[in-house]
Amino acid sequence: MLETKINLKNGVLTIQAIGRLDGLTSKEFIETAEKEISQENSKVILNLQNLDYISSEGLRSVLTTAKKTKSLGGRLILCAPMEGVKEVLDISGFGQMLGVYASEEEALKNI
Repeated sequence: MLETKINLKNGVLTIQAIGRLDGLTSKEFIETAEKEISQENSKVILNLQNLDYISSEGLRSVLTTAKKTKSLGGRLILCAPMEGVKEVLDISGFGQMLGVYASEEEALKNI
């Protein structure tokens, strides 16, 4: 199960992913993200502090979302991953490719 919370503040869209981002929930994640991302809202922070698990399908949905933000002139960065999720991001290269910050505050300074 995945829950997403959306917050827009000072032109930065924050998506908080809660639960699991996997084959069962990745389509829902993409639909939610694409509904919120626009030309005006193309700077996106994906907050992972409450994401328990991410699969390869979940990683693909993050990549799809990152490509969408880039096509609109923005970018997607990640913040506050739990240890297991951080390990997957590091192994897959997503952390280095997108940027991972320890907190949402740090991510806001770097978006």
